[in-house]
Amino acid sequence: MILTGNAVIGQSGGPSAAINATLSGVVKAAMAHCEIKEIYGAKHGIVGIMNEDFVNLREILTTEECFFNLECTPAAALGSCRYRLPPIAESEIYEKIFSVFKKYDIRFVFLIGGNDSMDTVAKLSAYAETTDYEIRIVGVPKTIDNDLKETDHTPGFGSAAKYVATTVSEIARDCSVYVIPAVTIVEIMGRDAGWLAASAAIPRLYGQMAADLVYLPEEPFDYDCFIDDIVEIQKTKPNVVVAVSEGIKDSHGRYVGDGTQSGMVDNFGHKYLAGAGKILENYVRRRIGCKVRSIELSLPQRCSGHLLSKCDIEESILVGKEAVTLAAKGERGIIPVFKREDCNEYKIRIVPVPIEAVANKIRNVDCKYINERGNNVTDDFLRFLAPLIEGEVEIPKIHGVPKHFEIK
Repeated sequence: MILTGNAVIGQSGGPSAAINATLSGVVKAAMAHCEIKEIYGAKHGIVGIMNEDFVNLREILTTEECFFNLECTPAAALGSCRYRLPPIAESEIYEKIFSVFKKYDIRFVFLIGGNDSMDTVAKLSAYAETTDYEIRIVGVPKTIDNDLKETDHTPGFGSAAKYVATTVSEIARDCSVYVIPAVTIVEIMGRDAGWLAASAAIPRLYGQMAADLVYLPEEPFDYDCFIDDIVEIQKTKPNVVVAVSEGIKDSHGRYVGDGTQSGMVDNFGHKYLAGAGKILENYVRRRIGCKVRSIELSLPQRCSGHLLSKCDIEESILVGKEAVTLAAKGERGIIPVFKREDCNEYKIRIVPVPIEAVANKIRNVDCKYINERGNNVTDDFLRFLAPLIEGEVEIPKIHGVPKHFEIK
């Protein structure tokens, strides 16, 4: 059935260097479908929809240069939020949201985000089934954590992984100039899944300096084994570079960084994490006594737009376009995901899966990709990751600094 009306697009959750490329893809495809009339951008995701805080994207994205600048701009151009909708039994808030949809004749909803954002898509889709208002709500994947179920990888991960691989390699190169025994611990984002920290080892494939040790949330962290690992490496090289996920836990399931945090949680019940690197820095200092420092990559790993992966940006645009194509064909309550072809060359296809298969679920690094000692990842795993960081994007600049696109 051909459905005609307006579309709204929102971004939510943690930003990435590729989320705006996906926004660009959604808008480009929406402009190409005659059944979609006005294209609204909701400022700050579902909060913007509830507040009717919209911008007209047809009026803002008027040239190919605008689209390209947007695609190369990190963070969420429409703004983001971390707002958890209540169960659909609490219908008042859903009635308000759907009254906004009806007021603006919105028949297509595209929400770009990660696990928690797909919870919003799932709830809106479920509520839509209880109404007689014809609307197609589609989730569009995004997360640097690469932890969405059902997909080979996620838009945004490739560029973040490229930043981590490059930065850790440069840190290792810097540390190598001294002969004094030292340990450098690099803390990398990843609450429950270690995909991003694992990317710190990618340069190893090509004979380049990389993290000597890599610890992921998928394996219980053992403090004594950690010290033994460092001591063993220092027998042959004085400077050890360690990559750790912010979400590493001990054998009792306690976050290593818990002691440095307030215990506060976000709207989805997730603890605010950071501090594992500092805890381990102090631990190494006490146990070994050598020079030691910790570095928290923090926001740059997700907001860095100067090391974009061409593969990541191109795929992010494609998945945004496919979301619109699927909605125009009648799909709803779904999310388009990447499936890797089983062939020698890297190749993906995009397929829809039910949103319930993704929302509030975590995809971890498979244990087969972690070495027996639990202190690094295998070369097979790095070969799996490697294509995702390939290719360069010639980002637009003004007087030597990146030129970012703003939606006001």
